[in-house]
Amino acid sequence: MENLPATERIDPRYCDLDAWDSATALAALWEAQAAAVAAVRPALPAVAAAVAAALPGITAGGRLIYLGAGTSGRLAVQDGAELTPTFDWPRERIVLLIAGGPTALLEAVEGAEDDAEAAGAAIAAHRVGAGDVVLGLAASGRTPFTCAGIAAAAAAGAVTIGVANNPGAPLLRRAAYPILIDTGAEPVAGSTRLKAGTAQKIVLNLFSTLLMLRLGRVHRGLMVDVRAGNAKLRDRALAMLRQLSGAEVLPAEAALRNAGGNVKLAVLLLRGLTPQAARDLLGRHHDSLRAALAAIG
Repeated sequence: MENLPATERIDPRYCDLDAWDSATALAALWEAQAAAVAAVRPALPAVAAAVAAALPGITAGGRLIYLGAGTSGRLAVQDGAELTPTFDWPRERIVLLIAGGPTALLEAVEGAEDDAEAAGAAIAAHRVGAGDVVLGLAASGRTPFTCAGIAAAAAAGAVTIGVANNPGAPLLRRAAYPILIDTGAEPVAGSTRLKAGTAQKIVLNLFSTLLMLRLGRVHRGLMVDVRAGNAKLRDRALAMLRQLSGAEVLPAEAALRNAGGNVKLAVLLLRGLTPQAARDLLGRHHDSLRAALAAIG
C-alpha cells in the first residue's frame, strides 16, 4: 500500500466504518468532507495564478477546454456546462472532453481512462492551440487520458492547468499551472468521489467564477450576464435590473425588452444611452458594467 498514491490508501481511522451505527458513520463522513474543504485553502494562490494565466487568451477569444475521466470528468463537464446559463458564456467557446465520450456521463466506460491516444486525438480534432485554456482533472494525478491530453495541449501551445489530489503527481508536472489539493486517503479507500471529488468541485467553482469576475460577467455580486431562458431567470433579470438602476417595474421591463434581455445593456439604456451606444461603451471597457458606468459618470 505504501507505493499507492494517498487517495488510494487505507485510512486506519475508517477501517471499521461499516460496523459503526449510522449516526457515527455519517458524522465521520461529514468530518471528512469538512477536511476536504479545508484542503482547498492552501491551493488558492495556485488557482489565482491559473486564472491570471488564462485571462489573456480567453479575452482574445480563446476557448475553455475541460478534460477528465470518471468522477473528475463528470465534475469538469458539470462546471463547463453551467457557464452558459449562468454567465452567458458562448457555448462554442467551451469544449468538454470526458474519457469515453458522452456515454461516460451516465455510466462507467471500462478502460476509457487508460486510452491516452483518445485524449491526444480529441485535442487534435478540436484544433486546440494558442489562446485556448485546457483544464485537466484527475484525483490520482496519473490518469493516462488526462495526462496525455494535457501533454498534447501543451505541445499545441495552449495554457494548461492540472488539478490533482496527490503531491508529485504526473499531471501536476505536465501542466504549466498545477493545482494540488492534498485531500489524503478517503473514508472508503480509493473512492475519490468523496473527499477528492468535493475538493475538485470547489476548485472548479473557484476557478470559473473568478475567471468570470475578471471578465466582467459579475457586477455588484449579481450574475448580470445570466441567460434568462425561463420564467425564474427572467424574473431574476428584472429584479437585478431594478436593484441596479432603481427603476420601477414598467420602465425596467421595457429596457430589458429593448436590450434583448441583457441586464448590463438595460442598465445603460436606463441611463439614457441607445442600444448601439451601450454596446459600444461596454465593448470599449471589456464588457465591464462597472467601468462603463464610471465612464459616463
